[in-house]
Amino acid sequence: MAEQTIKVGVYCAGDDEITNALDMAAIEKAAVKEAKAALFKLHPHISSPEGVELIKADIAEQELNRIVVLDRSERVHPGLFDFGPAVLVDQVPFRDLAVWMHPPKDEDSQMFAEDQVRMAVEKMKHIAPPEASENPVEKTVMVVGGGVAGMRAALGTARSGVKTVLVEKEDHLGGWGATFTKTFPTRPPYDKLADTTVAKLIEEVQAEQNIELRLQHKVTKISGEPGAFQVNLKNGGTPDSELTVGSIVQATGWRPYNPKRLTHLGWGAKNVVTNIAFEKMLQEGTVARPSDSKAPESIAFIQCAGSRDKDHLPYCSGVCCRASLKHAMQIREAYPDTKVYILYKDIRSPGQYELFYQAAQDDPGIFLTKGEVVGVEEQGGGALKIDLDETLLGEKITVNADMLVLATGMVPSTRVEDGIFEGDGEEDLADAPVEGAEGDDGATADGKKMASGAETGAKILNLSYRQGTDLPTLKYGFPDSHFICFPYETRRTAIYAAGTVRAPMDMAQAAMDANGAALKAVQALEMTAQGETLHPRSRDLSYPEFFLQRCTQCKRCTEDCPFGALDEDEKGTPKPNIARCRRCGTCMGACPERIVSFKNYSVAMGNNMIKGIEVPDEDEEKPRIVAFVCENDALPALESAAKRKLQMSPWVRIVPVRCLGSVNTIWITNCLDAGMDGILLLGCRHGDDYQCHFVKGSELAEYRMDNVQEKLKQMMLEMERVKIESIAIDEWDRAIEVINEYAEEIEEMGPNPFKEF
Repeated sequence: MAEQTIKVGVYCAGDDEITNALDMAAIEKAAVKEAKAALFKLHPHISSPEGVELIKADIAEQELNRIVVLDRSERVHPGLFDFGPAVLVDQVPFRDLAVWMHPPKDEDSQMFAEDQVRMAVEKMKHIAPPEASENPVEKTVMVVGGGVAGMRAALGTARSGVKTVLVEKEDHLGGWGATFTKTFPTRPPYDKLADTTVAKLIEEVQAEQNIELRLQHKVTKISGEPGAFQVNLKNGGTPDSELTVGSIVQATGWRPYNPKRLTHLGWGAKNVVTNIAFEKMLQEGTVARPSDSKAPESIAFIQCAGSRDKDHLPYCSGVCCRASLKHAMQIREAYPDTKVYILYKDIRSPGQYELFYQAAQDDPGIFLTKGEVVGVEEQGGGALKIDLDETLLGEKITVNADMLVLATGMVPSTRVEDGIFEGDGEEDLADAPVEGAEGDDGATADGKKMASGAETGAKILNLSYRQGTDLPTLKYGFPDSHFICFPYETRRTAIYAAGTVRAPMDMAQAAMDANGAALKAVQALEMTAQGETLHPRSRDLSYPEFFLQRCTQCKRCTEDCPFGALDEDEKGTPKPNIARCRRCGTCMGACPERIVSFKNYSVAMGNNMIKGIEVPDEDEEKPRIVAFVCENDALPALESAAKRKLQMSPWVRIVPVRCLGSVNTIWITNCLDAGMDGILLLGCRHGDDYQCHFVKGSELAEYRMDNVQEKLKQMMLEMERVKIESIAIDEWDRAIEVINEYAEEIEEMGPNPFKEF
């Protein structure tokens, strides 16, 4: 079959704002004469149904298969220019970057606009339509964990018509929720405790025909990819059973923080218990001191017992305050003469729960005191003396109580460090990691060696991924994800976290969380079946292609992939699991041999965009800076700056990239060889609270640029000629500030000494 001839049509908004700012004849020349586009047309309202019809007619008559629209970005007009999969479209923010950010009728503004046109045409000439592929998908969702979140997620997927397998390691459903007698208020006026609905939820799960229930089962291995995960389950000593599922929801819940570390709060004294043990007393109907089985006349609660403490759990566990308020109300109802003291750092009762807090305050038998606990001492007869400092009164306070309850925090089941316990009572305390975490710390579930940066994980899912056995975690042990924009997503494609394994929350929040994760799990089945990727490049049909004949088995791509999309064979050659891929291009940026490409995004495409930039002679004193700009945060920030008419240095040329992790160092080299005076990389933030849409992209780019700067030093070039900065999507003012300040630095630095060569 003959190779298709590429014909690019360039269409520019021709309203007064643009035509009064730029020489349109020169723009047409840049597109047609210089970049070799097939045609160039102006239309006063190109981003309109009339403009779309004009382009459609030309596609039919001129056999165009590449379209460049010079007006606003796709974010402004999403889906407007859709001419079918065979016609590729690039919506260039021409009005934003070329017109709004530069003075009209200016020589440098004109040069910027012409470069922008040439770069867009060169880009379109060197990409091809992705090949849509329909993949066989097992339309079954597996939910791991039978607590409130797990049951809600299972019902959500099952009621959408999808077969669901619910796996629970215990012999019953319900999790912690089944041990609670009451829960927080659920309806106005939000001042009275409510009955839990866990028993009803269990009945609904057991009655749902689309749910296959696997009690007393554990996952021993998961391999494969979205649409075709191969799962091994074990039930006691019986041989493993196998099943295939298309997507997974992990809702394995939480464990209480280990009170053995809280001796400074009185742990070890006879009448000091945790809130979990106290809940069990309420469930059994008798609140009694462990030392003598007598009903206490006064009970104190210490909040943040192990939470919000850099030496224990640095985070707030979210529900402890309300749990103690609930316990206080239950005590007062069952034992009206018992006094309750709640000793807190801050009471956190968000939303309507503020009314719940006020109802507790109104009870004359509940005393709430703010302060830092500085000492707990056991007195005669088992009573406790609790000393507080930093109180609201500014004086030290002592509280005496017959019994003390420590409101211990929530630890996700994915955390493998000590500081957790497995059992329901104090006698079951253990310092061991999560059950199943033992074994070869450097091997996947099938014994293969893991990547150097991989986490061993809690071995709950037992993934056979080079990047680890389980969901990668943040520093607190919660699953790693893009937690603000995409809360249920994890770094394992089509595996979603829900409930308290994802973040501290109460049962009502966990139920809502599970509904969201269930919808994502169902969506993953449908999109994977169409060959479409998931977040954040949703519905992208492209996928990485590997020219393995040139592969040197350096393993950089398999080490760097944030999503575990690449395994290795015995020689170290990458083995793609395409359905795991999020299309970030990190593998493309990592490869020194440049054997990785996408049909619509490649090293060659970037090289030709760079060639489309006209570099003035040194004596013209017009520096050229190439800015590789992340399409997720930095580019939208620039477009926001443009809407505010902020002015950008005319020396800068913008190359949008999927992620800074996709920037191959050959692009940097080629920029310098072409005479560019500076290279700027603008990407998402990274770090402990990062928001990089592709998790590791900005961090990897920074690491690679450190190496580039070392090479610059060896070449006797200023290291500052390559600079990387992080830009959040709302930092439009800082984005312009960074660009303009860098342009001034380059002007002071002088031209690239290789320019004349």
